Amino acid sequence: MKKIILSFAFLSLAIGLFAQKPDSSSAASMSLKQALDFAMKNQVSVKNADIDKEITEAKRKEVLGVGMPQINGSGDMSDYLSLPTSLIPAEFFGGKPGTFIGLKFGTQYNASGSINASQMIFDGTFFLALKAMKGFMEISEKASVRTRIEVASAVTKAYYNVLIMEDRMALLDANITRIKKLLDDTKALNDNGFVEKIDLDRITVNYNNLMTERDKTKRFADLSYNLLKYQMGMDQQTKLSVTDKLNDALLSPDAAANDKFDPSKRIEFSLLETQQKMNYLELKKNKYGYFPSLAAYASGMESAYRTKVDFADPNGTWYATSLVGLRLTVPIFDGGQKHARVQQNKLNIMKTDNDIKALQQGLDLEFTNAKTQLINASNTLGVQKKNIDLATEIYDVSKKKYEQGVGSNLEVLNAESSLKEAQTNYYSALYDALNAKVDFDKANGSLLK
Repeated sequence: MKKIILSFAFLSLAIGLFAQKPDSSSAASMSLKQALDFAMKNQVSVKNADIDKEITEAKRKEVLGVGMPQINGSGDMSDYLSLPTSLIPAEFFGGKPGTFIGLKFGTQYNASGSINASQMIFDGTFFLALKAMKGFMEISEKASVRTRIEVASAVTKAYYNVLIMEDRMALLDANITRIKKLLDDTKALNDNGFVEKIDLDRITVNYNNLMTERDKTKRFADLSYNLLKYQMGMDQQTKLSVTDKLNDALLSPDAAANDKFDPSKRIEFSLLETQQKMNYLELKKNKYGYFPSLAAYASGMESAYRTKVDFADPNGTWYATSLVGLRLTVPIFDGGQKHARVQQNKLNIMKTDNDIKALQQGLDLEFTNAKTQLINASNTLGVQKKNIDLATEIYDVSKKKYEQGVGSNLEVLNAESSLKEAQTNYYSALYDALNAKVDFDKANGSLLK
């Protein structure tokens, strides 16, 4: 129980910081599956992961646009405050050979308008960039899956915490009912002089402690609901209740022991494999940088020259110029830049190969550890459940002996204290077992199936 209380106390401040605007009219009753479905639509990190996918798609379209026709228009109007001077050989005008005369040509006002178009015909790096964008889309999709797994883990643990606190509350109510009956019976015996007042006082202290514990547990139960709503992305003022039962949540140790680890089921492994594919594409793209590229282009322009600003005059003359052409670009020497990039790509591939091996080993260790933790936690839970049964039996026997006058009040209280300790240990073990189950499902790559 201490672990549960400490866990909720640690998170209480964070939950308060994220409280939302009240909406007291809303209420929801959810199973774990419904809670997960809600979280996948409303949790902020999931929403941002989906936005990241849209951003990647927009970037893919941006890269695709590079291969589409590029059309640009431009216009220009100038006022020559001083016309440019051109030098003409003076001998053309009877002057001395070898000398020049400066003459000004043109009009004060000039205007022009043009349209330029180009179309890529071949560029190996462009087509590889398109393939790379597909890889980026895949990485974005897998990153979204990883985010959903993390959210599913947090929501599932929070949901199980709620189930534990609900079950704990029910058991506390049963304990209070039991001790209240003992208190009433002992009071009646005391009133008739069959037991001493100290016996009544001992039971009263136990009863008061149970009521205090119930109030405390009720507050932690409310906090567990707040935590669940926060992990789901739900308004804090929504009245939430859960429908699943604890017995449906547990996994038998045998089921975990029979599972075999498959790293391909882990999204982290898949992400790294995709990254390696991207490394090979980047290497290929840089090698294609040695190949020529070919593009077609066309341009059309009209110009007008005036001594006054009357370019809108329909009788004015505009002079047209147009051209089409092909542009072949052949890489000759870039100072070794492409060679250096290729070497970097090869080294990145080697590094990612090492990362894949290390990740596989790490995931295998994580799975083995999670399986061991689950088996241990499940076995401990089974032992604690038996302890509760034994403690309950001891309490019942002690109470019966006390009622028959052959046992002491102190013996009953000791049995009741042992029962409470067994219950506390059981819920602590239950908390560990449920969290171990979530960690095992996550390590096994089956949390979001």
